[in-house]
Amino acid sequence: MYQPNGEAQQKSAPQGAAAPYPNGNNHQNLNGNNNGINTTIEPWSTGLCDCFKDPTNCLFTWCCPCVSFGQIAEVVDKGNPSCVVAGLTWYALGIFGCSCLYSCTYRTKLRAMYSLQEDPCADFLVHCCCMSCALCQEYRELKIRGVDPSIGWQANGDRWNRAAATTPPTANPGMTR
Repeated sequence: MYQPNGEAQQKSAPQGAAAPYPNGNNHQNLNGNNNGINTTIEPWSTGLCDCFKDPTNCLFTWCCPCVSFGQIAEVVDKGNPSCVVAGLTWYALGIFGCSCLYSCTYRTKLRAMYSLQEDPCADFLVHCCCMSCALCQEYRELKIRGVDPSIGWQANGDRWNRAAATTPPTANPGMTR
């Protein structure tokens, strides 16, 4: 699980909040040449059909997928659009049967943010065939990585700032005999 340390900063994070990105350990390097770019791929923390690992989220997503999607979209896009705008957009597109076109783009953004595998198939197909399972998996992934989609981007940033402010600095050992 991600532990904010105050080192990794993100431009759009609220008030200099530490970004919830993976720490780089235990990743498979694709080409052996990073050049400062993260080229590692890692698996999702939970499977697509592991919805009942978080039964509350599963039930909530099944009953109100537009709200669950809005929470995910707000965090993935760092507060813009808001949960309400993203959820209403998803709902409006759903009237025409096109919500999967919108929601699959956020799965792609989430995968890029954490260098996750495109698994079990293309993001569009996952959202087209298993929308509720995909939303549950994305929500769980964010929670496992230390982001709580239910409180929004700003509140997560405030939480990371508090954690960074209360974490004492570590001193490197000096010269030893």
